[in-house]
Amino acid sequence: METNHQSLNLYKIKGNISGLIKMVGFIAIGIIVFMILNPFVIVGAGERGVVLNFGAVQPHVLGEGIHFRVPIMQRIIKMDVTIHKSQTDAESVSKDLQDTKSTMAVNYHIAPDQANWVYQNIKQEYTERIIDPSVQEVVKAITARYTAVELITQREKVRAEIKDLLKSRLSSYNILVDDFSIVNFKFSQLFEQAIEAKQTAEQLALKAQRDLERIKIEAEQKVASARAEAESLRLQKENVTPQLIRLRQIEASIRAIDKWDGHLPKINSGAVPFIDMKSMEQE
Repeated sequence: METNHQSLNLYKIKGNISGLIKMVGFIAIGIIVFMILNPFVIVGAGERGVVLNFGAVQPHVLGEGIHFRVPIMQRIIKMDVTIHKSQTDAESVSKDLQDTKSTMAVNYHIAPDQANWVYQNIKQEYTERIIDPSVQEVVKAITARYTAVELITQREKVRAEIKDLLKSRLSSYNILVDDFSIVNFKFSQLFEQAIEAKQTAEQLALKAQRDLERIKIEAEQKVASARAEAESLRLQKENVTPQLIRLRQIEASIRAIDKWDGHLPKINSGAVPFIDMKSMEQE
């Protein structure tokens, strides 16, 4: 009786272990299936999720964060909505028929709430398919309004017009322009040489004008100095009187006496040139 009881307990234990093993197996299979089906998707910062139901684009767009999707039926395409930079080379002709080569830089991003429209109509090749051709077309349209010299001297105005027109063109594709800049304007070698020669001539003319002004100023300074000197002489002449002349002679004599060392000057023969005043008086 006791043996039968032990056998029954052992059978129950084996049954429990077998059931536990089956349960673990089912859980493991469920986890594997869950991982394979992957019903959750994470949309990262600066991204939007485009929902596809059996390949068909849905009208709602997923924002940043974790989202549930229906396995097999739904697929989520992540679209980058951060600002990107595109640099495009464009060739055009100015108003005065000068060939122009330019490099343009555009900062842009797709409209976040229209990411599904962009994916449905353009996919993710919007730089090559939309932006570069639009930049080239807009640059040609704007540069044709200006001469080559105006493209240089009115560069900021040209940049603003290109930016405004480009904004209008790209907005129809739900692509927003954040900034636009002209990296470089390049013309033919002959035109650049002509511009350089013109600048050199202008610099030489400016230098000549400055030299002329300097010479004129120096001449005026000399005339003013001569006038001042003449005026000084005139004033001195007006102030000269016989009394002043006599005073200057006395002052000169006093200075000569102060410098005399007490010796009379000698001549070549060694005699002292002294006049005999008594002999003269006798005569």
